[in-house]
Amino acid sequence: MNRRPRIGVLYSRVRVEEKWIFAALEQRGVDYERLHDGQIFFDLDDPQPWQRFDAVLARNISYTRGLYTLRVLNGWGIPTVNTARVAEICGDKLATSTALAMAGVPQPRTRVAFTPQAALQAMEEMGYPVVLKPVVGSWGRLLAKINDRDAAEAILEHRATLGSVQHSVFYIQEYIPKPDRDIRVLVIGDEPIAAIYRRSPHWITNTARGGRGEVCPLTDDLVDIVQRAVRAVGRGVLAVDILEHPERGYLVNEINHTMEFHTAQPTTGVDIAGRIVDYVVDIARAAMERRGERADASAPAAY
Repeated sequence: MNRRPRIGVLYSRVRVEEKWIFAALEQRGVDYERLHDGQIFFDLDDPQPWQRFDAVLARNISYTRGLYTLRVLNGWGIPTVNTARVAEICGDKLATSTALAMAGVPQPRTRVAFTPQAALQAMEEMGYPVVLKPVVGSWGRLLAKINDRDAAEAILEHRATLGSVQHSVFYIQEYIPKPDRDIRVLVIGDEPIAAIYRRSPHWITNTARGGRGEVCPLTDDLVDIVQRAVRAVGRGVLAVDILEHPERGYLVNEINHTMEFHTAQPTTGVDIAGRIVDYVVDIARAAMERRGERADASAPAAY
């Protein structure tokens, strides 16, 4: 007997993106369930309750909650968007940089150290200014632009004193003298569907820090580097952040696996939430077919 695919949506808070996703699911008549990540639990000996889902969309704010949830679900063979592997790579800047380097994708020069002394030496060899980032984090938080040795010594001592695991890895990148903007490209599968400039007079251009969005054209060169980056980390629903170097051209800065698009959707006019839903439904339909089930013909087809 044919049936509609059933989708689970993991979330932490109902932000504007989640509202748009829920609305897109309902407009398409998709059978779905909202799953708050603070209220769910897993019995590792009993996957059956979760096997009611043909696919799960992860919109967790917490990298840790999201990653471990995806590991459990993927371990049980339940398709997720994104996969645990993609989340693990994209949620960790060092893992992302390593994957990009192995694939030969252009990115800012990066150094990694595990003590303040080694980090200082890396900064001195790279040359100031440099940018010090946490390996896990988002929204432009805890970034530091370091202009000289005195500032480096003070900030490294401060990070070491904090003593957390997050601050015990010193992830250092060259400072890119970009224009007053960076580029965010939204990707479904490995297809870039929209792009915006994020403009700000501050060197941190995240919209969470006050950056404003403008439409960015998807040129052949931009599409090429974005697709190479996505293939390096694994396809899915992703946002690729690009810097423009005055001599070296496009450089991949970060890749986000639980992307926000509250600025990109109204700025570009692209129904990003709808495209995400169509992609997840397509994943669910494929999983049903692999099990020998047939989706109801009235269920929404992939875009």
